[in-house]
Amino acid sequence: MSDAAFTDGYWQSDDGLRLHYRDYAGRDDRPPILCIPGLTRNARDFEPVAEAFAGEWRVICVDLRGRGESDYAKDSASYTPTQYVQDIIALLDQAQLDRVVALGTSLGGIVTMLLSMSHADRLAGAIINDIGPHIDDAGLSRIMDYVGQGRSYPTWMHAAWAMKESSADIYPDYQTADWLGFAKKVMCVSGSGRITLDYDMKIAEPFAAPPPQPSVDMWAALKSLEGRPLLALRGELSDILSDVTFHRMEREVEGLETVTVPGVGHAPTLEEPVALEAIARLLGKVSGKVAA
Repeated sequence: MSDAAFTDGYWQSDDGLRLHYRDYAGRDDRPPILCIPGLTRNARDFEPVAEAFAGEWRVICVDLRGRGESDYAKDSASYTPTQYVQDIIALLDQAQLDRVVALGTSLGGIVTMLLSMSHADRLAGAIINDIGPHIDDAGLSRIMDYVGQGRSYPTWMHAAWAMKESSADIYPDYQTADWLGFAKKVMCVSGSGRITLDYDMKIAEPFAAPPPQPSVDMWAALKSLEGRPLLALRGELSDILSDVTFHRMEREVEGLETVTVPGVGHAPTLEEPVALEAIARLLGKVSGKVAA
C-alpha cells in the first residue's frame, strides 16, 4: 500500500450518482494529474503514481461509476465510455479543474481519447497506458471471459492465489507478496466478510449489446490529442495493444513518445521504473509549458 496521504473527494454525475476520487495534495501552480482506471479497476491502481509524484503534483484518482467507493449505476446501460466521459467532465466542472494531465489505463485511456475529441482544451497532457485505437481480439476475448464473474474467497491469501492462477502470464515475475498486494487493489471485503471483486458485476452487460452506430473513429480520437505532451505505454506481453498498433500510433500522432514496459502484459502497473521514468519526462514537458 502507498504511504502517500490522500483525502476522499466526491462529485455527482448528471444522473444523480455519488462518485468518489482520491485526492493527493500537490502544487497549485501546475495542472493536476487525473488518473482514470481500467474496466474492472479502481483508484487504488494509481498508488505508485501518487507515491512518486504527489507533493510536486496534485494527483486525483477516480473510481468510475460502479467501481470502488463510487455508486453503482441504476441502469447498467450507462456503463459505457461515453457516459464515463460525461462523468469526468462533471468532475472537472464541479472541482473547478480548468486543465488536467490525464493518465488513463486501458478503458481509462479510451475515456481520455474520447474526452480529447470534445474537450481538448481541458487536457494539458496525456498518458495512455496499454490501450490504442485498435484492441486485439485475443485480449478482448479474454476480458469478456472474466468480467462480471462474481467469485468470492474466504481469505486474502485465497484471493491472491486466484489472481496468480488467472494472471501469471501477465505478471510472470510476481512473487506471493506481489499477488497479495494485487488482490488488495482489485478486491474488497464484502458485507458477508468474504473477499470479492470491487466492482458492479453488471458492468459486463453492455458487452452483450451490439455496438452503437455509427461507432467512433478511435484513430481520430487519438490524433485529437496532438498539440500537447503525450506518452503511450505498452506492456511488452500485452494481448490488448499489439506491437503493430503501437508503432502505428507513434507514426500517426505527432509528438507522441512511445515506451515499452518490459516483462509485463496488460497492463503495466505504473510501479515499473521504466514507466515512472517516462511519466516523469512527460510531466517535465508539461511543467515546462506551464512555466513558459
